[in-house]
Amino acid sequence: MSAATTEYWPKGFPRELHVPKTSLYYNLEVATGRYPDKPAIVFYDTVLTYSELSEQVELLAGYLQKVCGVKPGDRVALYSQNCPQFVIGYYAVLRAQGVVVPVNPMNLGEELRYCVTDSGARVALAAQELFSNAEPLLFAGDLDHLIVHAYSDFIKEDTDLNLPAAVQEPRVQHSGAGIVLWTDALAQSHEPMEFSGCSEDLAVIGYTSGTTGNPKGCVHSHFTVMASIESSKIWRGGSSAQTALAIAPLFHFLGMQGGMNSPLLTGATSVLMQRWDRDVALTLIERYGVNVWSAPPSMIVDFFSNPALAGRDVSSLTRLMGGGAAMPEAISKKLRDEFGISYNEAYGLSETAAFILGNPIERGKRQCLGIPSFNVDARIIDPATLKELSQGETGEIVLHGNQVMLRYWNNPEATEKTFIELDGNRFLRTGDLGYIDDEGYFFMVDRLKRMINASGFKVWPAEVESIMYGHPHIQEACVIGAPDPKRGETARALVVLKVGAPENLSEADIIAWCRENMAVYKVPTSVHIVDALPKSGTGKIMWRKLQDEAFEESAANV
Repeated sequence: MSAATTEYWPKGFPRELHVPKTSLYYNLEVATGRYPDKPAIVFYDTVLTYSELSEQVELLAGYLQKVCGVKPGDRVALYSQNCPQFVIGYYAVLRAQGVVVPVNPMNLGEELRYCVTDSGARVALAAQELFSNAEPLLFAGDLDHLIVHAYSDFIKEDTDLNLPAAVQEPRVQHSGAGIVLWTDALAQSHEPMEFSGCSEDLAVIGYTSGTTGNPKGCVHSHFTVMASIESSKIWRGGSSAQTALAIAPLFHFLGMQGGMNSPLLTGATSVLMQRWDRDVALTLIERYGVNVWSAPPSMIVDFFSNPALAGRDVSSLTRLMGGGAAMPEAISKKLRDEFGISYNEAYGLSETAAFILGNPIERGKRQCLGIPSFNVDARIIDPATLKELSQGETGEIVLHGNQVMLRYWNNPEATEKTFIELDGNRFLRTGDLGYIDDEGYFFMVDRLKRMINASGFKVWPAEVESIMYGHPHIQEACVIGAPDPKRGETARALVVLKVGAPENLSEADIIAWCRENMAVYKVPTSVHIVDALPKSGTGKIMWRKLQDEAFEESAANV
């Protein structure tokens, strides 16, 4: 740790943190013993207490062991959007001493098949609207058991909330060889075997988005996942008094940790939403006094752009946290000036079970990844020579810490490429470019593979996007590289305008504004105003998809 970082280390915090040597399942046991009647989950006005949650976890774990034959170390796929069954299923797999394989619910048949067959999962828990994607895997012999749940089983009839269509769907009576309804599985009342797991057992295999080929499975133990949430809890002041809004998808580590594992670690309450709806989120924040929310910047931007906020009470919100992309300065200023909220930015990856770098609560910086948290060694290296770079120089971020994954599942070649040794320690290569400022804070520049080379000038899309968010009428922006016959590559911007933007605002007007606010070589040579930008299941703008489409379009026109 550099001297500069030492100077701004949070007051009263130890430099080294002792990570609990217990399983994630033990966190639920402890919280249930302490707060049996306290709401663990609120799902569209339906409350599930800690004792009710634990009871259902036990019943499902018993079914997994006694009927499905799940043994210690066996992988179980969890294919669902946010709902109580996701939390129950996740902890039931851990209670059965299995390994959770959360699968993106946006994945279709072949994408699901890849995650199932690559991980070796023989059992899957799936939401009923995804049944048609999962059922063929039974017929093909890729799965032996499929347990199907309906979101509506946890919905009160008298809720006044605007429910997503999938949440309103009544339970469908799916049947067939290897297929069982969730409610029927629990009704069999199987008791699980005695738990004998430990912190070093495998807990989760989280698959990456697969932007450079097939997705890779990030292998985490109970210990590595615990290291991340225990560090985040201390760093951000987590406690049982908090109520967290869980909108970020639970299959992804941002949502999994911030919306599920962290609240259960402290005995807090998690307010779950199956999918994003800013109006429903507003009502839930008011109704349940939500004070903590982990979300990607795109979600925060959308929420605080809602005209319905006027006259509503969101004063309970005290801690907004997130990562995955830099929060635009214009939005940070709005949060600070209009709502008195400071967005606490942090940095993590699926490979680090989320939290690993963080801004100190008392001294955070905007558009900043923060400083290395407990037990973490973070450095900037030259991606070609692997030599460590000096303060202020841009290079690849590499990380060493307790929360770093063990390996990629069934992929020794990718594992070997991703880890390097520095001073006797194993470091993860992130593929993210950044630098360290004179106070020891880390800043992201962009993804290593996202840089645009325009006539020899390096253009970092994230920097251009950040500036464009300062435009008074731009709600979202995505800058991509596009082929250019003269420059080789050029920057192209796709923007979504705010509600109420002038109807005559043209793409040329936006380019002219850019020329006044950034160096000429960074100015997008074309701007496209669109109704919406494509987003991944985690709420990130899918820049690679847009960039690939731009290059395909160019090739077709040659």
